[in-house]
Amino acid sequence: MRWSRVLRGRVSNGECALERIDKVVVFGGGSFGTAMAAVLARQKAGLRVVLLLRDPYTCHSINHEHHNARYLEGYQLPHNLAATTSMTEAITGAQYAVHALPVQQTRTFLTGIKDVLPPDVPLISVSKGLELGTGKMMSEIIPAALGRKHPAVFLSGPSFAREVMDLRPTGIVAASKDLRLAKEVQQLFASPTMRVNTTSDVIGVELCGSLKNVLAIAAGIVEGLDLGHNAMAALVTQGCSEIRWLAEKAGANSATISGLSGLGDIMLTCYGSLSRNRAVGVKLGQGASLEDILKSSKQVAEGVPTAGVVVGLGRKYKVSLPVLTAVAQVLNSSLRADQAVAEIMNFPQIEER
Repeated sequence: MRWSRVLRGRVSNGECALERIDKVVVFGGGSFGTAMAAVLARQKAGLRVVLLLRDPYTCHSINHEHHNARYLEGYQLPHNLAATTSMTEAITGAQYAVHALPVQQTRTFLTGIKDVLPPDVPLISVSKGLELGTGKMMSEIIPAALGRKHPAVFLSGPSFAREVMDLRPTGIVAASKDLRLAKEVQQLFASPTMRVNTTSDVIGVELCGSLKNVLAIAAGIVEGLDLGHNAMAALVTQGCSEIRWLAEKAGANSATISGLSGLGDIMLTCYGSLSRNRAVGVKLGQGASLEDILKSSKQVAEGVPTAGVVVGLGRKYKVSLPVLTAVAQVLNSSLRADQAVAEIMNFPQIEER
C-alpha cells in the first residue's frame, strides 16, 4: 500500500517522532487507556510506557502478571508497559501524556497535576464526551484546568479496545490546531494494524465523538424494544443528521462528520456488540432502570452524562434534535423508552436537508 511505503520512508529518514522518545505516560487504566498504552509499547521495545492509576491491585496485576485483570482480562501486556499510583513517578521524564480518563473526572484530575505536568509535554486525549454543567469539550476543559494553553491532540474514531488488543485493522483520527503536533502523534501510533489520519477540525472530531455515544444509546433502545432493522436504520440516519446539524452550527467541517471520527465512529458504536453505550440502551429498552444498569457495569458509558448536555447545546445553536433529546428524556425518567419512540414517530414529516 502507498500509505505503508510513506510510513516506512518516514522512519528510515529519521523523521518519526517515535525514534526521539523513551517514555510516555498514560493517565487512566480502563480498557481503552490500557489498549492505547499497549499499542505504544509494541511500537518500540525500548520505550517505557507508564500507566498512572489509582488502584494498587491493578498496578500489581500489570507489573507482575502483565495483564489488566479488571478491564482487559485475558490479554497479555508488553513487558515495557508498567503501572504506578505515584503521580511524580509516572510523569517525570515523559515526552507525551495520553489522557484516557472519563471526561467528568478530567477537570479535577488535571487541576491536581498541573504543577507536575511540564507545559511542553503534549496531551493526547482519547476521552470522549461533554462536561456536565458547562457543556465544554475536552479542548476547552484542558486549558481551563491547567490554567494555561497546553499543546494537545484529540484522538478519535471507530476503535473498540478489544479489537485494538487483537491487532485487528483500525482507523482513527488525530485532531489538533497544530498540524505538526498531529503528525507527530500520527507517527507515534501508526502501524500495519493502525491507520492514523490527521485534521485540524478539533470541534468536529470532539463533537462527533461525544454525540455518537448518545445516539448509540438510542440505537440500543431500538434493539432492546425489538423494533426491527427498518426502525434502526431510520433512527440512526435521523441521529446522524442531528449530529451534522449541531456540529456544523458549532463550526465543524462537514467532511469530518462523514469521516472516521464521525460516520465511522457512529456506525461502530450504534451497531457494534462491544459498545458500552449501546448496551445501556438495550437494557433500557428491555425495561431495566438506569440506576441498576450503571451499578452492574465496571466501565463508564460517556453517553449518559453527555445526553444531559445535548439539550442545552440544541437550545444554544437553535437546532432541533428530536432523537438526541429523547435519549436525555429517557435517562432522566421523564419518558419511557417506548413513549420516546412513539413521540419521534409522531414528529412532523420534514423535507430532508
